[in-house]
Amino acid sequence: MKALFKFTSALPLLAMTLFVGTLAFASVGLPEYSHYLHPVGLRGATDLPYAMAFNLLLFVVPGVLLAISGQALRGALRNAGWLARIGIVLVQLSAFAFAMQGVVSLDPSDMDAHMSRLHALAWMLWWIAFVPGAVLLAFGARLGTAFGLVSLAAAVLVLLIAVFAPIGMWVGIAQRLAFVVWFGWWVLAVGGISRTSPSSPGSSLKARR
Repeated sequence: MKALFKFTSALPLLAMTLFVGTLAFASVGLPEYSHYLHPVGLRGATDLPYAMAFNLLLFVVPGVLLAISGQALRGALRNAGWLARIGIVLVQLSAFAFAMQGVVSLDPSDMDAHMSRLHALAWMLWWIAFVPGAVLLAFGARLGTAFGLVSLAAAVLVLLIAVFAPIGMWVGIAQRLAFVVWFGWWVLAVGGISRTSPSSPGSSLKARR
């Protein structure tokens, strides 16, 4: 049981590494792709070189890994109240929405096409689910001050960077920063819980107050 718990809690770091590594090779086969100018999802648009592999490795697999790692949070929060239970459902929904961005790829020839709209909807659901989910966990998880502060900071930063950051030449950078903050929350939150026994939920991160 303990070995399974530690394996599950290691998945966020694997997911983040896969995301960053895949993104680093985004220009392969498409040298004009720019991390400064182009949204992440544009690289996986229909008919672009290696689009399917890009969507699978950057969106689908990392999103599924994070959703699975949410089970470590569920175990640590089994004695918490309804705020935490709703929060974990929302952050796992955010992980599934992230994965869906790779399933419904953009259509570069028609950004108003059905698939493009679904991709935009998945992106919106990604942050709309995560922000309140992280806030609820910050106040309801009872995992210590450090966990609460990290969760609040991640919620605020994702909202500010993903939604309210200036568009234009910085749109690519802003989206990437928001994704990195999101992955970072998963690594810190689930990784922090892994340092304690799954038999003693609620003790995680308390020592860092």
